[in-house]
Amino acid sequence: MNIEKAREYCLGKKGCEETFPFDTQTLVFKVMGKIFAVLSLDNPDIIILKCDAEYASELRETYNAIEPAFHFNKKYWNQIRFNADANDELIFSLIDHSLEEVVSKFTRKMKEEYMALK
Repeated sequence: MNIEKAREYCLGKKGCEETFPFDTQTLVFKVMGKIFAVLSLDNPDIIILKCDAEYASELRETYNAIEPAFHFNKKYWNQIRFNADANDELIFSLIDHSLEEVVSKFTRKMKEEYMALK
């Protein structure tokens, strides 16, 4: 996995927008205004993703590449190092999981708007 491959995968998600809300080096992926993934141009070997708290804990115990995300709520956010023991397939599934976690917290109205997106 690399930053470009992760970026392209995130951009392929329905309703995804990429922004730089914090600074010029932190690329943030949002859906309906909510963050689901973060990539740093300063540290291109890591992606930060939201995760179910219990699953996040399991992943951290299983993979050396996965640890609590710096500057985020460590209960729900993981940072995953590319080219470690988390393969591309797992990282893609964790991106999907992160998006699902964000969408699951939407209000009913937001979910309807999201489902109507092309």
